[in-house]
Amino acid sequence: MELSNASQRILASMLEARSGQQLSFSRRWRIDSALSSILRRHGFATLDQLVARLVSSRDKALTDEVIEALLNNETYFFRDKLPFDLLLGGPLTRLEQARARERRLAIWCAGCSTGQEAYSLAMSFADEPARWAGWKIEIVATDLSRSAIHKAREGAYSQFEVQRGLPVMQMVRWFEEQGDGEWRIDRKLRSAVRFEPGNVTEPAPAPGRFDIILCRNVLLYFSPDMRRLAFNRLAQAIAPDGTLMLGAGETVLGQTDRFVSDSDFRGLYVPAPARETPRARVA
Repeated sequence: MELSNASQRILASMLEARSGQQLSFSRRWRIDSALSSILRRHGFATLDQLVARLVSSRDKALTDEVIEALLNNETYFFRDKLPFDLLLGGPLTRLEQARARERRLAIWCAGCSTGQEAYSLAMSFADEPARWAGWKIEIVATDLSRSAIHKAREGAYSQFEVQRGLPVMQMVRWFEEQGDGEWRIDRKLRSAVRFEPGNVTEPAPAPGRFDIILCRNVLLYFSPDMRRLAFNRLAQAIAPDGTLMLGAGETVLGQTDRFVSDSDFRGLYVPAPARETPRARVA
């Protein structure tokens, strides 16, 4: 597909302004694969023609469609199982003990895509009913893509999506086959997660103070400045003794001073200790 460097820069600028994600020249393949269906649907012969229309007409609906297509919504159930199991082991037990009195946990999946991560968490809690009896487990999941949020709320997935990462026992227990190769997640789990449109660079959703935050494979595509902004938002949203989980290729080291590595659980992060304000000298 024809795409000039100037047009790619325009698309990259639009995407970063709306989402924080960068679209480097090395990801040209992403543009071709993401926008091919839009070209066919709207009758554009080339990507340059599409970009020219975006610039000249300021067509908001078309712009939204292009941005949605360029967002990276790659995800699957229990993605990166080892760190997922780590989070649900010692760190969760630590929070369970710390919250034993109020019996409440708030979890935020930032950049939740089509919902598999949030539903994986919901399944994990639902699989231990005796342990979590009497607890309020609040799972909030946000994503910039409204189409992804719509799919997540519906909880309907293809055979491939359900089988990808999901153990057979949980697939049988928590999903019902709808026909045409589609499976829908149990109503109980759909009601256990609140999906909302939102970006990690924006203020956190309610309740605004979370014990666990998962922000995996989101900041990977951000510029350093946008990454710092996102870390500041996450720091504002996390409880002082909360746990942050990033993607396998992401770290806070050299990126922010708002989080530090969890000394007990390698690969997870906790809020940095509050810095003391220097005392004024007494004359």
